[in-house]
Amino acid sequence: MARSPNVLFLMTDEHRYDVAGYAGNLVVRTPNLDRLAAGGMVFDNAYTPAPICVPGRQSLMAGQLPRTTGCLRFGQDLPPGHPTFARTFARHGYAAVCAGKLHHQGTDQMQGWTHRIGADTVLAPEFVRDPAPEFASRAYTLKGLKWSDAKEVRRAGIGRSPWTAKDDLALSGALDFIEEYFCDPYYDRSTPDRPLLLKVSLNQPHYPYLAPKDLFTYYLNRVEPFLDEAVSPHPFLSTRQVCPGVDATDVEIRRATAAYYAMVEKADAMFGQVLRALDHVGQSLDDWIVVYTTDHGEMLGQHGVWEKQKFYEASARVPLVVRWPAAFGPGRVDVNVNLCDVFATLCALAGLEPPQGLDSRSLVPLLHGDTTGWRDESVSHFGQTNLMIKRGDLKYQYYGESMPEVLFDLDRDPTETKDFVADPAYASAMETFRARRSALGYGPDADPHYRNAGYEE
Repeated sequence: MARSPNVLFLMTDEHRYDVAGYAGNLVVRTPNLDRLAAGGMVFDNAYTPAPICVPGRQSLMAGQLPRTTGCLRFGQDLPPGHPTFARTFARHGYAAVCAGKLHHQGTDQMQGWTHRIGADTVLAPEFVRDPAPEFASRAYTLKGLKWSDAKEVRRAGIGRSPWTAKDDLALSGALDFIEEYFCDPYYDRSTPDRPLLLKVSLNQPHYPYLAPKDLFTYYLNRVEPFLDEAVSPHPFLSTRQVCPGVDATDVEIRRATAAYYAMVEKADAMFGQVLRALDHVGQSLDDWIVVYTTDHGEMLGQHGVWEKQKFYEASARVPLVVRWPAAFGPGRVDVNVNLCDVFATLCALAGLEPPQGLDSRSLVPLLHGDTTGWRDESVSHFGQTNLMIKRGDLKYQYYGESMPEVLFDLDRDPTETKDFVADPAYASAMETFRARRSALGYGPDADPHYRNAGYEE
């Protein structure tokens, strides 16, 4: 019986697809991600299943779109015992270990992992059972999570955010775990022959936009912030707007951009420590399946808005790199894929049978350069109204009956400033998108028999 491969899953939070050296960015320094990309397969059109933290992360874990999991907004979670890729690997004898952020907020804080490291086990108030009525308002009300977007920008600069503190804890735990698992120099109880799924999941470069002084000053005069951006007239695409010169000065916007870039470099350096720790204990990365991705992007002032939630490329498109030199060589894939597809892909690479009912497609043929028969589509949605369907270069967006639909053509307009929804040349495409929207459970003609998305016509 062939030995099961070890898996290293590296993840950040809110990392724009284009702020990485391997993505062509000439300012940011990401040598460790660049190294992984140089030896792996880069997916240039990977999209999050939801451009907000909790639904996006739970869909990644479950290999299902938010409509399938029922986790459509912040504060929700997968039900206890839900099939996740961690649970699947653990059932097949893997040590399933996560250091850092998972963003589970429900009563099942493990969701299949056999070991969790860090400070990310928090029960959301919605899941507290039978609170004493006289104390409920003070004991079970979630405190404010952040400042306004404008204040986040104005307060950007040199500093150590609470997320950085959590990342330091996760990294320290991951490094200790690697030493113990592969060496255990004190008790000689190492278990290097047991296959390992190790996830190191950081909060950075999630706001607040704060970074170490040496990195911040390096980027301050090198970044090119988005300042003269036209804001969409669409009522949803224009929310989270920070107007230069009104809500924040140009200098403050530059500082926020510099801090964001600095946090990306900081995250890259932390991953470098993990890679070196594995090398130190005698592990060859060429024998490991290595995945890098994030949960969603960051608008960073592009189109005049900040944070995520939008179906713009900066928010919905994500970096995705898969490396395993023992099975496939380096390259780039330009068809549309989804983070939901990671579940089936990891199972296929490790020789495991995935559970039924997934929205996940195996990327293995694409890893070998074969796009034959691939449905060139990716879906992203959250809440009861907001939906994106991308096919080829066309990106359709639906926001409920009270807001207009949107259609971008990234081939004709990669800046996403022109809406082609009313262009007669796209009438047939719009008809196809609306039919698919109905099948996905959105719109006035939504299919009442929706179970899971699948990728059948």
